[in-house]
Amino acid sequence: MHSPTLPLVCNSPVHFQGDVRIDPSACIAAGVVLRADPDSQITIAAGVCIGMGSIFHAHQGILEVEAGATVGAGVLVVGKGKIGSNACIGALTTIWNSSIDAWQVVPPASLIGDKGREIAEISEPATSTPVDNLPEVNLDSTSTASDSSDSNSSEDTLNGQVTSNQAVAPAPN
Repeated sequence: MHSPTLPLVCNSPVHFQGDVRIDPSACIAAGVVLRADPDSQITIAAGVCIGMGSIFHAHQGILEVEAGATVGAGVLVVGKGKIGSNACIGALTTIWNSSIDAWQVVPPASLIGDKGREIAEISEPATSTPVDNLPEVNLDSTSTASDSSDSNSSEDTLNGQVTSNQAVAPAPN
């Protein structure tokens, strides 16, 4: 069975600003942003492939992507540095003021570069119910809500949840 070949799209809409130099053989997907601040430059070499939604922002220097490098979708590259020839950058990676060696493979969702900025630690939320005070659950398949009761409470429980015989009042209109 013959399957049709997909045409290469090398002229997709790309937003660029400032001193941006792109080799005609580079393939840049839709939604890519290439922005060079004043006194900065972005250079994209031959055979480079940049995935959709990636952002390159040159700041205070030259940001260069050498020949044959592949950059996945959603990659953020900020500052100055170099992505070496035939390097492969996984999707959703952030590179901050850093360089990647030739032939290096960077896993998806990596964070590379300037560690000078502090990243807030995410703490585990405190639980209001200690683990050792959880109600016991009767796993007998023939039990009902009235069969299981907590010895410390007069309320009935079903699968660890309090049940009540009180009707719920309708919401006011």
